[in-house]
Amino acid sequence: MDSDTIAAVATPPGAGGIGVVKVSGPRAIPITIPLLLPPRELSRLRSHRLYYGSFVDPETAKTLDEVLFTVMRAPNTYTREDVVEIQAHGSRCGLGAILEVVLKRGARLAEPGEFTKRAFLNGRIDLSQAEAVIEVVNAQTEEGLELAARQLKGHLFETIEAIRRPIETLLVEVEAAIDFPEDVEDIIRPELFAQGMTEDVVAPLQVLLEHYDEGHVYREGVAATIIGRPNVGKSSLMNRLLDKERAIVTAVPGTTRDFIEETVNIKGIPVRLIDTAGLHQTDNPLEAAGVEFTRKRLDEADLVLFMVDCSVPLSDQDVKIYDLVRKRKTILVINKIDLGDEGVVGRIVEPLKGLSWVQISALYNQGTEELKAAVFEQVVHATGPADLPSIVPNLRHKIALERALTAAGDAVEGFKARRPAELVAVDLKEALDALGEIVGVITTDDILDQIFSRFCIGK
Repeated sequence: MDSDTIAAVATPPGAGGIGVVKVSGPRAIPITIPLLLPPRELSRLRSHRLYYGSFVDPETAKTLDEVLFTVMRAPNTYTREDVVEIQAHGSRCGLGAILEVVLKRGARLAEPGEFTKRAFLNGRIDLSQAEAVIEVVNAQTEEGLELAARQLKGHLFETIEAIRRPIETLLVEVEAAIDFPEDVEDIIRPELFAQGMTEDVVAPLQVLLEHYDEGHVYREGVAATIIGRPNVGKSSLMNRLLDKERAIVTAVPGTTRDFIEETVNIKGIPVRLIDTAGLHQTDNPLEAAGVEFTRKRLDEADLVLFMVDCSVPLSDQDVKIYDLVRKRKTILVINKIDLGDEGVVGRIVEPLKGLSWVQISALYNQGTEELKAAVFEQVVHATGPADLPSIVPNLRHKIALERALTAAGDAVEGFKARRPAELVAVDLKEALDALGEIVGVITTDDILDQIFSRFCIGK
């Protein structure tokens, strides 16, 4: 890696006002600067300054574009290597031509995430910060961006290090007892060590894991499937929550035969709303296919919005749908309250026991804010991302923390049971190794490849 110079288009595909070609590595400056006119002495180019010039193909002597470019000298760069960024017009063809010339001059095309991978391998960021880069890029709401930005600043790293330090201190004590067995009773204080591990390691790990689901939904979002029999207002609710006409609404039952999926921001959580075909018995093959799609989407849903029409009595089909969803995370949405009488809600809620419910009129936009609040309460328990501790952003981290918690708990039990120091040391090392995997103190090529394969080329 140290001898390679890599290059890639660092802006998204397509046309735009500006596009960027990024070059990083030991030969980044001598490869790119001779391609820019007017000629400049490399030694006189100041770092982190913007220069104007023309990018020329040396084989044809043709000017490919007028550009602005920046020379950034190591180690004060994103990768801690020499970096050159060329800002050209955002033409896919033009940027591709510039990149092709740079590659012919001796650079190679960067792999997905390789610039960030080099930032990690060269010690500019830890592994959790590297993973935060892709979270920032993919953030769908301001709250998700806030959490990713906190991780990018090293908040998770600091939290993990604060847990690692007391483990390291205890491990030194335990290993000293192993080296000097005659002094074991003077070195190891079982009750004190067990208490310290419980307060400084086990408890913080439990807090992190308890908030995994909440942090996860701010970043990844949730899938909410709107379900109900035909013509109860599912598509009207979809349009109302999206604040646009996305689904066709008619008085004819069975209008929706496929599913429609859109994402809406509900109090900072990306919620994928899925409007489905009404569940009912039908001989129409198109409607039957739509009903089958609905059942599949129901199985995949994080949250179910079970909709009923309060302007008519509950039907057998409503009860059958209730039997499908009552053991799932479900909100009963009682629609068309503008058409119901005073006692209608009670008559609906009573047979559909156990479900939290909201009454709305999708037609007149009544109760939609209450429904949004109910959705939020179903998926998170904090008032917002600012109330969360350092969160566990992905499944890899969660698995590592669970390993660390198990090992730490075993160490606590080892101290209390006065097990041999060698056995307790194994548990302490396992906890340290698991936490080290999160921040990159301990890692493998397979883990790195898996992480950075999620990135786009150019980042």
